[in-house]
Amino acid sequence: MFDLNELKDKIAVIGVGNTRYGNFPDIDDYGLAAQAFRNAVSDCGIDKNKIDGLLVSRIPYYARMGEILGLNPRWTITLPGHGRMSGMGIIEAATAIAAGHCDYAALLYANIGRSRRVNYGGDESPGTWDPWGFTSPGAAHAMAFRRHMEMYGTTTRQLAEVSVSIRYHACLNPHAVMRNPITIEDHESARFITAPLRLLDYCLINDGAVCLILTSRERAKDFAQPPVLISGIGARETFSPSSIANFDMDFWYPAISAAGKQAYEMAGVTQQDVDALMCYDNFSPTVLFSLEGLGFCGRGESGAFVENGALSLGGRLPVNTDGGHLSNSYMQGWALNVEAVRQLRGECGTRQIPDCKVVQYVQATPCTRSIIYTSG
Repeated sequence: MFDLNELKDKIAVIGVGNTRYGNFPDIDDYGLAAQAFRNAVSDCGIDKNKIDGLLVSRIPYYARMGEILGLNPRWTITLPGHGRMSGMGIIEAATAIAAGHCDYAALLYANIGRSRRVNYGGDESPGTWDPWGFTSPGAAHAMAFRRHMEMYGTTTRQLAEVSVSIRYHACLNPHAVMRNPITIEDHESARFITAPLRLLDYCLINDGAVCLILTSRERAKDFAQPPVLISGIGARETFSPSSIANFDMDFWYPAISAAGKQAYEMAGVTQQDVDALMCYDNFSPTVLFSLEGLGFCGRGESGAFVENGALSLGGRLPVNTDGGHLSNSYMQGWALNVEAVRQLRGECGTRQIPDCKVVQYVQATPCTRSIIYTSG
């Protein structure tokens, strides 16, 4: 039987690339993905003809994508556009390389949600997010945070710390979509979307694309960039008994805790070793839930943990240093993994974490995943 722990430090990210994020009605998802692919190929200096693995997410048809890129892969996989697919996809590609199904895998994600005015809920999505007016994942997260408030005394001012810190990082990222600073008072005075969540608690839907190129650690030595190793991975599904999608009575705590424990033990690190956390922030409460599940603070203590800029650069745990989904762009986890790679390479400029050695990615979703990256 294959032991997943045998993958420790065996797979490396050698190339990353992304497009600009924004409103691009004149280009489709294939075109955006091709731009990200070109940038990732240039980043590592690989001959694209060596790429024999292709993973696509939120891209209609893998074969058309391969045709556009001029690839003839021997391993392919198509994943839907759900945000949970980023962590899942990276792990799937790593296992494919380890199993010998391919030598070099290109992972591509593209989103054209802004220019095409894709809505996540409302009248256009009847039945998608379940009854009683919960037509969007935002409504479900709002109810989850209300439950957290009632159980633990968490406040919206504490929640504001998440949005303010992540926006601060976006202000240091010249490519982020939202670069105007915000304060806790700005958060508290913003209009409600679904109470208690306000405008600044929601992610940014944009057009854009992301690419990562993976290979084995041995082959990674031959390329332009220092390899970033996948040192730990963890996974746990949550099939909640709730009839409301994207809502979990326990804030995904058991799943996050299990996935985090797997990843830490595999990587041989603890929470104290993590220099930065790239946390799936589709809505700001998800960050609080993730901090508790991973054990950075006690259960119910995330509100106090994040106070006084704890998640900002220079704080106890920098989170989403590119601006994340809340202020950079909602690339459904893929761009956060790119940021993890760039931090470990030391190429993030004014948002760089000094002496960055360990970066963790986590997605608190019905398909929870965590990945620990280390410098090679």
